[in-house]
Amino acid sequence: MIRPTIKTVAAEAGVSTATVSYVLAGRTKGNGSGISPATAERVHAAVTKVGYRPNQAARTIRTGKSNLMMLSLTMLSDPWSLSVSKAVSAAVASAGITPMILADTDWRTAIKRQGADVIFIDAAEAEGDAALLAELGRNNNLVVFSETLEPNGFDVIRSVSGSSMDAAMDHLTATHTKVACLTPRGSLQAPCPTRYGAYLAGLRRAGLEFRQDYVAPFDGDEFSAYEAAVALLSQPDPPTAIFATSDFVAMAAINAAQRMRLSVPGDVAVIGVGNTLQGEVMAPSLSTVGPVDFFNSLAEFLVERAKSDSVQHRILEFPWQLFVRESAPVAP
Repeated sequence: MIRPTIKTVAAEAGVSTATVSYVLAGRTKGNGSGISPATAERVHAAVTKVGYRPNQAARTIRTGKSNLMMLSLTMLSDPWSLSVSKAVSAAVASAGITPMILADTDWRTAIKRQGADVIFIDAAEAEGDAALLAELGRNNNLVVFSETLEPNGFDVIRSVSGSSMDAAMDHLTATHTKVACLTPRGSLQAPCPTRYGAYLAGLRRAGLEFRQDYVAPFDGDEFSAYEAAVALLSQPDPPTAIFATSDFVAMAAINAAQRMRLSVPGDVAVIGVGNTLQGEVMAPSLSTVGPVDFFNSLAEFLVERAKSDSVQHRILEFPWQLFVRESAPVAP
């Protein structure tokens, strides 16, 4: 059986081989190609009908592109990571790009073995990783999520929390005097603990006494967060509100409360951080702070970067806001 080629696809779709190449490369938008959505759809239908499969090795040699995108996600089970992977999967579907996920693994050594067109890193340290990222950026197209790094051979995605976490704490302290915090253990010793710091500042603004028994550190995974929430809510004088430093922590707290037959928000109100899709669609829907449409915008930028040969690197900022939902509603 003869293997179908681009010429086979072109003949089936009634277009030129150049048009097929443009469509399969995802280069049909904003570049003057003049290829209509109907034509692109016809090409994709022809590809399916004739059973065409691109020769990836030949394409890589010819174009210098692997059509691979790598996502380095620190904790894949975190709703934030799941939201990133879901948005990317949707964005690459029509772009001819295959996503690869590097989950729960140190990107510092793995990147050197990859040949992806763009690599997204969700966690990097400003002091310890800046020089390494600059070095890796010479031979890799890097996009780094960081609140402190500056572009230096790589792009930076920045979520600008601004006063949103203050707004979250003020929202809780407006109706609660017993407000607890679920936070990673390491954040208690961090020099600039942004989220835990917002909790402490919120207590001070409301004139509430700091209680050590209302600070529940956990070891970083969902089960540890769940156990910390159970311990917090099992106290003789439990909190009536919880400020959780990420959405996955907030979900663990809600799960713990429900397992203990407590009502959310009746017995305990919960606010998270991240504005993930999972938080929005769960029951009760999660009150949270985070950027608007962050995940789709990030995915679109990663596709753009994978297709581009530009050496101009930049910062993309996504401002945050407070989303008041069922887990911590507005006081009646």
